Amino acid sequence: MLKIGVLVSGGGTNLQAIIDAIEDGTIKNGQIVTVVSSREGVYALERAKKHNIPHSVIPRKSFNTREAYDEALLGHMKQNKVDLIVMAGFLSIVGDKLINEYKDKIINVHPSLIPSFCGEGCYGLKVHEKALEYGVKVTGATVHFVNEITDGGAIILQKAVEVRQDDTPQTLQKRVMEEAEWKILPEAVNLFCEGKIRVEGRKVYILDK
Repeated sequence: MLKIGVLVSGGGTNLQAIIDAIEDGTIKNGQIVTVVSSREGVYALERAKKHNIPHSVIPRKSFNTREAYDEALLGHMKQNKVDLIVMAGFLSIVGDKLINEYKDKIINVHPSLIPSFCGEGCYGLKVHEKALEYGVKVTGATVHFVNEITDGGAIILQKAVEVRQDDTPQTLQKRVMEEAEWKILPEAVNLFCEGKIRVEGRKVYILDK
């Protein structure tokens, strides 16, 4: 059973999708051993509490540098013997030390079809605002490995979602979460836990899917 550490910063809907997938058997070989928030008082921590999952806050604002914050996160993950780190709506950028220590063992979900609408400053509603401004007919979500480039790691899974003429950023965000994020993030976690992901450079191969 692989040990999963989940990083959160907000409401925790993607965390809930992983919890539900573990409880219903969709994720067969993984368990969440720690949930870490970068901010106090977020609802994601309540979700962890309701499911008796150990949780803590390591506030980004308590550290003067990204390196110091990185050291704290790495120490926490090592202490909990974490095998896979999942960034589920985590708004702080992790540093090189954590990335190097957990190479190809950190995954993130992003609410667009990378390489569209991604990178520095593209998060939350801003992604959907950009998609609507550009006038795309299809958007979606991407699960990818985390590397030193924001949203630049190898892509594991993507799922497309239709953009409707009457969409607002809020309605589009909701549909992307429901139709894409909450489906492909647990799927990617399960593939990792089952040992069915092979990474070769920028390419990810899914084995025996």
